Amino acid sequence: MKHKFETIADIKALESEMPVEDRWSTETVYEQLCETRDKFPTGDAVSFQLKSGPKDKAVTLSWTDLTKRVTQCANLFRSLGVGENDVVAYLLPTSHETLITLMGGMTAGIVAPINPTLEPEQIAALLKEANAKVLVTMKAFPKTEVAQLAAEAVAQCPCVETVVEVDLLPHLSPPLSWIVPLIRPKITTQHSANVIEFNSALASQNADKLDFEETGDRFCAHFHTGGTTGMPKVVQHKHSGVLYNGWIGATLLYTSEDVILCPLPLFHVFAAYPIWSGCLMSGAHMVLPTPAGYRGDGVFDNFWKLIERWNVTFMVTVPTAAAALMQRPVDADVSSLSGAFCGSAPLPIELFKRFQAATGVEIIEGYGMSEATCLVSCNPADGQRKIGSVGVPLPYTDVKIYGCDEAGNVTSEMGVDEVGEICVANYGVAVGETYTEASKNEGLFAGDYLRTGDLGRIDKDGYVFITGRAKDLIIRGGHNIDPALIEEALAGHDQVGFAGAIGQPDAKAGELPCAYVELIEGATVTLDELIAYAKEHVPERAAIPKYMEILDELPKTAVGKIFKPDLRKSAITRIYNAALEEAGMTVRVAQVVEDKKRGLVAQLDMGEATVTDADVTNVLGSFIRPWEWSS
Repeated sequence: MKHKFETIADIKALESEMPVEDRWSTETVYEQLCETRDKFPTGDAVSFQLKSGPKDKAVTLSWTDLTKRVTQCANLFRSLGVGENDVVAYLLPTSHETLITLMGGMTAGIVAPINPTLEPEQIAALLKEANAKVLVTMKAFPKTEVAQLAAEAVAQCPCVETVVEVDLLPHLSPPLSWIVPLIRPKITTQHSANVIEFNSALASQNADKLDFEETGDRFCAHFHTGGTTGMPKVVQHKHSGVLYNGWIGATLLYTSEDVILCPLPLFHVFAAYPIWSGCLMSGAHMVLPTPAGYRGDGVFDNFWKLIERWNVTFMVTVPTAAAALMQRPVDADVSSLSGAFCGSAPLPIELFKRFQAATGVEIIEGYGMSEATCLVSCNPADGQRKIGSVGVPLPYTDVKIYGCDEAGNVTSEMGVDEVGEICVANYGVAVGETYTEASKNEGLFAGDYLRTGDLGRIDKDGYVFITGRAKDLIIRGGHNIDPALIEEALAGHDQVGFAGAIGQPDAKAGELPCAYVELIEGATVTLDELIAYAKEHVPERAAIPKYMEILDELPKTAVGKIFKPDLRKSAITRIYNAALEEAGMTVRVAQVVEDKKRGLVAQLDMGEATVTDADVTNVLGSFIRPWEWSS
């Protein structure tokens, strides 16, 4: 049942009713799936359409259908030797099979979703770190290289004993379903793992019950961070954390009558937990448009028609996707839409206003992170949405604004509207065990509170505001500059799609503010006009960018966050090369790499030049980022 959510008082009233552990009766995701099936046996659970058109073929599974498939999947993994402490990884786009694998993997052992847009070496590193026994991936299919990437990664990972291939062919209609087998790409890389087909392997398994007994609440998932730091970590989640996120979704956001359009990837916690597990606990219907979601062919162009097709009541987005949608007309009946949930990054104020004006629906902005099994705060669904805020802490979640040293010792607790590090305690935080690698948990906690690495403040009404990433601060001569000041100002220009601000190296000030901009389609604004606009609208003089560049497209993560390491690498390359050229040297930056201990390091190519380390140090030694010779 959906509860009233107008103010923080409603949250406190919920908390006072009972302890969080009494909020649901199940211990595992599979137990909850069976409970929901019993409540809504013929209700629609999940729909998937391979192509984005409003009349294209779609397949819907009921809660009974889904439970049978997940049961078969879990039994299959156990038959392949997966125990409760073994890892089933998946490298998949989004489909029914991805969701079945997610839940089946959690039930049989530990599931480890992997971003299919990563490079083979990164995929292999994650498989090795997880010691994955089984990998579920795609069978070769036109217009995607996932199968080839998987083959290259598995060839480097002897720990993977079995590869289970998902064929998307059943989701196609003639004549494409006749053509695809004829043009299916060939996989050029060989590996020694046993290969089986997903659907036929599932069909051989018992669909009525598990062939084994679950042992209750335990770690059931390993999600790698998508982060903007460039160095993924592996976070471990318990069944209880997944169910906690589902309970929040089912209690505050939607009911069994809702239809949720979710074009976000199921290798990310945002889609997997508050969205899917919210459906799992409420009985709501989730619609998955195309394997690539928002990145799928025609999804943005057909988006509003898909709202109309499925009578969608609740949509899920991220700021970059919302901005792209606002570049297209609302060309369908979207009157069924009553809510839009946005996460992954702070939403620019101007974008919020544009979306509300175009759709008549206000965006509910939330905040979460993989390290907390996702949700932390949310703007009240029935109450005041403060533009620029990520809302109030959700039930059974406590947020503190602390000043901390590197070891996690609290040096100060901030008052109302004072900026510090956002620290979180809730049922999704595994204190001391957040990351699989023990050393990465050192300094991660301030007592029982997870240090998020995000800077923020809490106002007098209890609303949380994110002001930036601690590691994203631009430090100009000892003065801290929040990059959000620059990004918010530039986002106010009607021809700016996205803006990313970073600190570029400077020999005197340490860092100077720098901005990269992506324009909307058909934009005519010039760089000089944008620079003048920034001078007028960036509210702090010291934050006005000293350099600005227009890019065709800003680098982004798979969930739509601006990927700032690439921007920093570009800035380091530009600044260091200019300094070397000014010094009369022909040495240049070959690449900028990320070192686990030193951060971003410029690797120099000597070429045919004859220079010494001392010569280069005389030029680059005054910059904050280190350098080394490329191998």
